[in-house]
Amino acid sequence: MELKYLQTLKTILEVGSFAGAARQLNYTQSTVTFQMQQLEQELNVKLFEKIGRRMILTEQGKALLPMVDEVLQSAQRLQNFGRGPEELTGTLRVAAPESLIIYRMQPVLQEFRRQAPNVKLILRALNCYAVREYVLSGQADLGVQYDVGGYRPTMVTEPLAEYPITMIASPTADIEDLDLFGEHRRFPQCLLINDPEAIYHQMLEALCRERDLTFAASLELGSIEALKRCVASDLGVAVLPELAVSEELAAGRLQRVPSPLDDMTVRAISLYHKNKVLSAPMELFLRLLREE
Repeated sequence: MELKYLQTLKTILEVGSFAGAARQLNYTQSTVTFQMQQLEQELNVKLFEKIGRRMILTEQGKALLPMVDEVLQSAQRLQNFGRGPEELTGTLRVAAPESLIIYRMQPVLQEFRRQAPNVKLILRALNCYAVREYVLSGQADLGVQYDVGGYRPTMVTEPLAEYPITMIASPTADIEDLDLFGEHRRFPQCLLINDPEAIYHQMLEALCRERDLTFAASLELGSIEALKRCVASDLGVAVLPELAVSEELAAGRLQRVPSPLDDMTVRAISLYHKNKVLSAPMELFLRLLREE
């Protein structure tokens, strides 16, 4: 069995298509198709099925992924055996939410790049639930996320840190009537949301349901930076981990809105599949996460 066929399979899953994998691997699309046909013959399973215009991994294909990943990781470990960090090669795929990537993981990424310059690092910014599924399906080697629960026995998790969450408003906003400690209140402010499924937004929703609190309107934005700019422009209020707004709060570009959320935290964790063969690059990344 050709290792490159397994790597092609992983690349298809990473980029989402045969054509994308061909571009990334510098193959023709017919070469990618041929390799997958050969792999299906050797394994005696059907890996993909066509649904509409898309090629979707079959259930048999999904069941094979942990073993495929184990083979590729073992090959990478053999290749890196006896090498120092600066000599490591291979690929490490990490998935994490935007807020952790931007506001907490920068020193980790910088140090990893310094110590392992020859490792290809693929970093994906995803919702925490998507991070969990990427790790479970083998599309990511390692996840770093807020603890949202629901982990299967096949997942290995490790707590990293606790972060407060806070509600923010423009420094010029009048927040005297924004009393989230009360009950049965209707607020004229617009609630700005960067991710409706974010754990900190769900904590706010739970608080609003419990106390019967509602906002006049809501606005979903695609990024935390866009959200913070809109809040600073007095377009509404928002809830974020404090690590994402600490600089703006200290500089007076945003103000904190007192609320019961001030006593709540979100926990950052790392997670990976228990069948994952920990490569040297992955062990290095995990160590840097713990140190940070």
